[in-house]
Amino acid sequence: MDLRSLFAVVVVVVASSLVACKHNSKPGEGEVDATIAGDACTDLPCFIVDCGSKGLPSTSISGTVFAPNGTLPLYGVNVYVPASDPGPLPAGVQCDQCANGLLGGSLAATVTDEAGHFQLDGVPATSDVPIVVQVGKWRRQLKLPTIAACQDTPLLAAQTTLPRTKSEGDLPQIAITTGNADALECLVRKLGVADSEFTTDAGGGAIHLYEGNGANKFAPGFAGGTGAFSSATPFWDSPARLSAYDIVLLSCEGDQFTNTKPQSSLQAVHDYAGIGGRVFMSHWHNVWIGGDRASTAGYGLPDWKSIGNFNFAAPQDQEDTIASIDEAIPKGMSFASWLVNVGASTTRGQVPISGARYTLPSADQTKSDRRVYLEPALSNNHVSVQDLQFTTPNDVAEGQRCGKVVFSDMHVSSGSRSRATVPFPNDCNTGDLTPQEKALAFIFFDISSCVGVLQ
Repeated sequence: MDLRSLFAVVVVVVASSLVACKHNSKPGEGEVDATIAGDACTDLPCFIVDCGSKGLPSTSISGTVFAPNGTLPLYGVNVYVPASDPGPLPAGVQCDQCANGLLGGSLAATVTDEAGHFQLDGVPATSDVPIVVQVGKWRRQLKLPTIAACQDTPLLAAQTTLPRTKSEGDLPQIAITTGNADALECLVRKLGVADSEFTTDAGGGAIHLYEGNGANKFAPGFAGGTGAFSSATPFWDSPARLSAYDIVLLSCEGDQFTNTKPQSSLQAVHDYAGIGGRVFMSHWHNVWIGGDRASTAGYGLPDWKSIGNFNFAAPQDQEDTIASIDEAIPKGMSFASWLVNVGASTTRGQVPISGARYTLPSADQTKSDRRVYLEPALSNNHVSVQDLQFTTPNDVAEGQRCGKVVFSDMHVSSGSRSRATVPFPNDCNTGDLTPQEKALAFIFFDISSCVGVLQ
């Protein structure tokens, strides 16, 4: 055999032992055909099969993502195959912008639709495939033992339900202040977060309760925290303490109580939202946005006050009414569809509410999104914004914003109370979620999501 023939044989032998792994320049946007000799190629992209060229459906997984209660489907949750280990979530407040992408990157990614359903195509067809289900810092990670090529693998609800406890996955660190006119702590419990995660700020739970003007201690025998809650006043006056939390929920206290909210507290909450904090405030916590009823000179946050046109003296004269969903805003159409799908709306774009309030007749819609509102024909001639959201800092370009603020002028937890004379959770209604609680659940999980998605 001459030298040329010998070289040709060597080339053939070497070529036959190579692995043909054709990686896409943008993983997850297409499929990669993998021909593996032995165990030479072990990276996940090598197992993404080009099913389309074979006339077959994509290798996929499908399912429905639920709130921690396992029954409420959720819209807009990321489901993806990470390209690398996502690692632990950072502690404390973060500037979570959608432009930053998914932790660990993705080989395949999708989001849940208005029924909470997803189908993730282009999944590697192999064993031990990692899957991440995540919105904000709510995150469940799992490994699927086997994924068959060119067919769908349906996942069980237990695999795609957001975690109830830290042992099941990641939860955001949430601070909730109590108030005798609303009970946001009861809503979070209804959404399925386990009792073991409700503690004082000295405890190890994901949910820390602070005394506002409502419940101030845990009931004896409660499965979570024990003892008295810390006061809300020094908490929301401290930038350092605020920054330990991803989300802060402020339950309506029945009045503004400006003596517990000095200008320094307003500034601390404002700055917390500016660096990425999420703030949800109910009814008389309008003081943080609109200032006080007396229009005290020097009190309030000028940039936030420019957003809402408050009328603190408006009659609060109709508890029950029909609210409308603004479908013209980002996510508005999806919100309306989701409410129908989860049984909160019998007429698209409308939701019955109880505990309506009327302190915000209108808002600057160039600076905020009107999620839920009252229009005269459906609400006995009332005009009022019931739920408002804006991103922060609101005086910089949208691409530079980090946080979210939601104001709800309707009381959220219909049927639940939070009184200083009744320890938590003895005042909580444990019945089914009401239509307005479902509406607020949508907003609650959406406030957790990254800043920048317009859908």
